[in-house]
Formats: sequence, C-alpha cells, structure tokens
Amino acid sequence: MNSCDVLVVGAGPAGSAAAQMLAHAGFDVVLCDQHDFPRDKVCGDALIPDAHRALAQLGVQGEVLARARSARHVGCVAPRGGRIEVPARLAVLPRRELDDIVRRAALAAGCRWLAPARFEAPLLDAGRRVAGARLRLAGGGLQELRARWTVLATGAAAPALIAAGVCMRRAPSSFALRGYVRNEAMAERITGLEVVWHRALRRGYGWIFPCGDGVFNVGVGITRLDEGAFNLRALFAEFTRLHAPACELVRGGSLLGALKGAPLRCSLEGARWSRPGLLVAGEAAGSTYSFTGEGIGKALETGMLAARALIEGGESGRRDDAAAVGARYEAALGALKPRFAAYAEANRINEHPWLADLVIWRARRSVDIVGRLAGVLEETQNPGKLVSPRGLARLFLPLG
Repeated sequence: MNSCDVLVVGAGPAGSAAAQMLAHAGFDVVLCDQHDFPRDKVCGDALIPDAHRALAQLGVQGEVLARARSARHVGCVAPRGGRIEVPARLAVLPRRELDDIVRRAALAAGCRWLAPARFEAPLLDAGRRVAGARLRLAGGGLQELRARWTVLATGAAAPALIAAGVCMRRAPSSFALRGYVRNEAMAERITGLEVVWHRALRRGYGWIFPCGDGVFNVGVGITRLDEGAFNLRALFAEFTRLHAPACELVRGGSLLGALKGAPLRCSLEGARWSRPGLLVAGEAAGSTYSFTGEGIGKALETGMLAARALIEGGESGRRDDAAAVGARYEAALGALKPRFAAYAEANRINEHPWLADLVIWRARRSVDIVGRLAGVLEETQNPGKLVSPRGLARLFLPLG
C-alpha cells in the first residue's frame, strides 16, 4: 500500500462519506484512521434532519435507523421551567456504531483500509503540492503513502491541521462533556431529546438523549470560550442537580464508563479549506453548528462536497488541476457559510439564557413559533432571525 489516487485521513463521518463516493466513482482510495474500528467518539450522538438526508444519500440510512433509537421531538426547557416539544425527524445512535456503519459502507464500495495509522506530515512534491502523507503505524513505524489528492478529515484536534500547514486557529470553538447512563426505569418516561438552558449553564446547555435499551447520553456543552475559564465537570454536576430528570437519571442509574470530553470546531472557521493536493473536510474544517453543537450531518455533507469536487475535476479532464479542484471545493463550502453564520447568531440564546425563557414562553402560546423552531431543525428557517431585534419584537405581536 504505497500509492493511491486519493488518501482519506480520518474515518469519521466526513472521511468515510468522501471515501465511499470516490470509490463508487472509480478512484483508488485508501481510508486510514489513527484508531482501529469500532472505536468510541465523544459526541451527543443525535441525528437531526440534515444527518438523515446525508445518510440516505450514502445508502446507509436504513441500517442506521434499524439500530438507532428514533424520536419525534426535542423537548426544549427554559431556565424558569417553561417547556415546549418541537417536532422533528430525530434519532440517537452512539458514534461507535454510527461511524463504523459509514466506514464499512466505504470499504464495501472498494476502499482500502489502513489502521491504526496517524497522520504525521504531508508529503510534498517539487512544486510544494501535497502528494500524500507520512503515517505513523502501530509499533512506531513510519509509512509514506503517495496520493494525487489527500482529504484531511481528522476532527477538531489541531496537530494534524498544523502539520498539514492549514491551521489558522489552534484553539477549538467549543467543548462538550458527556456520559452514558443506564436507567431502565426512565426508558418510557424520556422518549424524546431534551435540551436544557439555565443561568448556571450560561454559554451552553445541558442535554439528555435516549439511546435505547434504557441507556441515555447525558452531557453539557460550552459554545463560547472567550469569556474566561470553565469547568465542564462542575457544569455537569450542576446540570444533574438542577434539572430534575437529569438528577433522577444519574442518581437512580449507573454510569457506563467515565465521563469524556472533547473539543469542537464550529462555523467553518479555524482552518484553510484547501491547499494544492489537499482538501480539509468535516470538523477539521469547522463543520459543527455553534448554536446547536450538531456536527454529524454537516461533517457528512462536507465530506461529500470534497468528493464531488474531485469527481467533477476528473470528469472535466482536470483531475490534477489543483487550483480548479480547490476552487470548486471552496466555493461549495462558501455557499454553506451564510447558514453557519445564522446559527452563530442564534448562539445568543446560549450566551443569554433569558432569551430561551422568552422564546419558549411565547412558543407555548403559538403554533406558528413552534413551527418556526421545527424549521430551524429542518434548516428551512433562519435561526438567527428568531433572536434578532426584529425577531424578538415579533414575539410580542398579538397572537393570531
């Protein structure tokens, strides 16, 4: 395994999605990851509508939903206790299972698999174009794998971005902490996803997502890091103290393994999206929404956009035209940028929890507002407009 058309580094949603599409298009693809699979991945595990659409395009939605816990609503809980249920197409499946399904689909399409293999540095040709990668294998050995193109989908950690010369910001955008709790007595009581805002959780929120078989993903996230220090374990303890269902889950259940935290990169910021011979996809490119912390669907989408840029380059006879492929990919991500900006604007709710009180108080009296919130999950509504001065003013208009 010394050379290939495309080397995809990272077998999370973005990398495996890109690898599958490229293999189906006839490219010789090597997919590698620093871990063998299946492996754990810190995440909320929620699949919202954009993830459903992407999984359907990849042909794995049926398998995912057969193993996932489906849900029909998100319960949104405000600091003062107000609650609404927002309808949506939802599911929860631990990333250990989800990522392996998407990876196996890529292998079934014809990809070659190399793991564990950690990205050390890019290989460069005489013109300074990326021409593959130097990989650290199990046991400490190095392997140079040459490729006409490399897709870097290594997640939020900065070292790979730095080594590849595309890191623009070392620090992540957000942090999250989650644990799995088994409490079979609560299985029939919490059937939807729960998202909780509170002044004690300012700059973020807490969640409870049912995984099935009496297991729940329980966690807290901080979506803005520029206002001083924070302690995620203390926030988790506070969340499981102040939110009664979370308190009951933890006190009456058993924690499966340790609490685990992870950084996130959001809003398509923090890294260059391409350089000659290299495309950056998934959370490495900042594919997570800052307001919701959701990143699975957008990671899949960016991986597929990277694959399309390479496939269309090949179809036009310019497979090795790095400038054309890079420009095509950057234009595709640039088209997503306004949507990410809208979710960044909606992040005001996490920064100012009283906004959640206002929106939920009004939504309890208006089917229209509940529909607009459902549209935020479906990406048919602009979430930034909901908390803009004009959007907040509309909340006070007479109910029709």
